[in-house]
Formats: sequence, structure tokens, C-alpha cells
Amino acid sequence: MIPKTFDFDKGELLLFNKPLTWTSFDLVRKVKFITRADKVGHAGTLDPLASGLLIICTGKFTKTIDQIQAQTKEYAGTFKLGATTESFDLEREINQTFDTSNITENQIHEAVKQFLGEIEQMPPQHSAKKVDGKRAYELARRGKVANLEAKRVTIFEFEITGIAMPEVHFRIVCSKGTYIRSVADDFGKALNNGAHLISLARTKIGNYRLEDAWEIQDFEELIKQKTV
Repeated sequence: MIPKTFDFDKGELLLFNKPLTWTSFDLVRKVKFITRADKVGHAGTLDPLASGLLIICTGKFTKTIDQIQAQTKEYAGTFKLGATTESFDLEREINQTFDTSNITENQIHEAVKQFLGEIEQMPPQHSAKKVDGKRAYELARRGKVANLEAKRVTIFEFEITGIAMPEVHFRIVCSKGTYIRSVADDFGKALNNGAHLISLARTKIGNYRLEDAWEIQDFEELIKQKTV
């Protein structure tokens, strides 16, 4: 239901479908321009090559960002078996290939079991993790290796929703801080093969759903109409 009025300085919680190739900050900047709010922030970064639910808070609602970020996330996407990349997704070119002809659907479903529950996960070198004040991806793009530490995350649900070799479609419900790109890379290793992420959409954050989100163009048009 569309609110009759917005009060962006007092505070609004807005759901958006982040466009593919946009950074999370690109969307924040666009919303700030549209709303003219003094304070605008997002609750949980999405990679440029991911789309889906991004929650943006304005005004006093920015104080709830940490609380929102702590909630479970749901993602849907696709791994591609038989090849790896340095970034674990399509940001970088393929650096190694593998034969997938002997991988069975049963092996794929069995591999899922290794990821359920609390697991240790290594963040990607091409991630926004900060190391000595620098983003890991900034170091990686200069050919340097960031000294990253594994962290414990929880995967509550991991469902294979379709297999069309070499592509594997999935749905994952996980804790804050889980890198789905790392799941893709580790999934390939679990099959004694390789894998990388080729598509990803965040579908839920807690009880907030992608189907209730604005497209940024529709939101901008609505605000223009209200200011005429």
C-alpha cells in the first residue's frame, strides 16, 4: 500500500529492488537525491552483480539499520560448475576449468549437507572487508593478497531448486555476513571440482520481502507526482 505522505527527515523505511550493476551506495545516493533527506543509509550491502532487496532508511530510522542488518537473509541464485574465478563470481575472468561429466545430481544434493548449520567461511579476496584500513578488493585489484580471517556464519536452509548442468539453481537462508560467492567456491571444492556464482538476488531480510519492494524508477515517479 502506497503511503499518502512521506516524512523522510522524520524517518522512513523503504524497500527497493537494487538494479543489477548498481552498487548499494549508488542506490542510496539516488534515493538521497530523490527524497532530499538529510540522513540516508542502507541495511546490508549487495554486490554490484547481485540484485534484489535492499532496505534504505532515512532520517531517524537510520538508527534501526544495525538491527535490520542482524536479521536472517534469503537469496536465490545460480552456481556454474566446472570453472572458478578469482572473485568467485563474474566480476573476474575464469582462471581454471574442470570436467563436470562425472558429477551426478545425487552428488550435488549430498554436497548441500556439508553447508547446513554453523560453518567457517573465508571472505573473498574481492570483497569489501577492510584490512588495515583498505578494502580487500582494492588490494586484490592491485595484485595483492589481503590477510583475511575465516569467520563463523550459519546457513539455516540450503535448497537446490534446479539442475541444468553445469548450472545449479539454489535458495539459501543464512545469517548476517554470509558470502554467497564463497559458498559457490566452496561448493565446487566439495564436489572436487570448481564453481562460481553467475546470478544472485536477495529475496528476504527478516520478514521484509522483495515482492514488496519499489523499483527505483517507480519510486522516483511517485515522488515527482507528489511534489508537483
